[in-house]
Amino acid sequence: MAFISQKMLSWGPTYEIHRGGQLAAVVKKQLFTVLKCRFFVDVPGPDDIEAEGNFTDHEYSFTRGSSEIAHVSKKWFALSDTYGIDIADGVDDVLILACAVVIDMVCHDRKRR
Repeated sequence: MAFISQKMLSWGPTYEIHRGGQLAAVVKKQLFTVLKCRFFVDVPGPDDIEAEGNFTDHEYSFTRGSSEIAHVSKKWFALSDTYGIDIADGVDDVLILACAVVIDMVCHDRKRR
């Protein structure tokens, strides 16, 4: 189980993911990019994660270093707001799913439109 909360006093969309009462990750959208959108997932220790791709179309990947650890795709699904997430073996699936929820909230919040 994971708990997601938004940090209110920060530059740009920033969310914290908590698991078992501990901070598991901080997800932040990179603010100043040209042509590409990126999210950074700061996890305790040296294993930070980056998400990059086409967030509008739900087609993006999570990478750790130079390795792809998960891929999000709406391409093969017909229903609205339904997409698949392929997560590599040994990767914290709850963390990746929580990060995908954060990215969806930031990129597709219908209240902002």
